[in-house]
Amino acid sequence: MIGEVLVWIGGVLFVVGGVFDLLAAVGLVRFPNFYVRLHAATIGAIYGAVLPLIGLSLMALGLADLPGRFFVAGVAFVTAIVILIVAPIGSHVLAYAAHKSKIVPWTPIVDHLEEDEAR
Repeated sequence: MIGEVLVWIGGVLFVVGGVFDLLAAVGLVRFPNFYVRLHAATIGAIYGAVLPLIGLSLMALGLADLPGRFFVAGVAFVTAIVILIVAPIGSHVLAYAAHKSKIVPWTPIVDHLEEDEAR
């Protein structure tokens, strides 16, 4: 009984993760500049990868006949946590580097980083 529920919840997380990947891909094509596209890519990396990995973890726990199911569930869960930590850091570093190098043309209304550097 609980195994079936875990498999269904895992399947739903797979589908939701696929929808986030699709939305992120559309955002990468349609958004106007580097910074907003970077946001879409990060959303796709976080939700499009973390949700299916957590779904895989739940599905592995729900399948009693799967050999090594605890290993699969643990590896999937740890990978999801690592992506959840690393993806925002990576996008922040990319945005900071693009801003500092002034390669990406951008005219903000307020730029706190530039104000801090002026002091």
